[in-house]
Amino acid sequence: MIRRLVLDVLKPHKPSVVEVSEALSHLDGVEGVNIIINEIDQQVENAKVILAGIALDFAEIQAKLEEFGATIHSVDEVAAGKRIVEEVKTPQDSSARM
Repeated sequence: MIRRLVLDVLKPHKPSVVEVSEALSHLDGVEGVNIIINEIDQQVENAKVILAGIALDFAEIQAKLEEFGATIHSVDEVAAGKRIVEEVKTPQDSSARM
């Protein structure tokens, strides 16, 4: 069962992030939605969409986003299981970014 998803999403300006977040929050299994706009272009917005819940249905979330004309560019994080395991920093993380 998926408990958290972090998605890189490209969406049109309309509907607004308020409308999209409200619609996503009403899906079964979704307990919280956070949408952060990273970039605004003339026609579209690039957004980080973070969803949390007990049992997220990726197909249903993708279908709802597509209903609003949005596309998922990438799935940047998935947390599944009985509890969410947070990312931890390791020495390799800083040396890999040099």
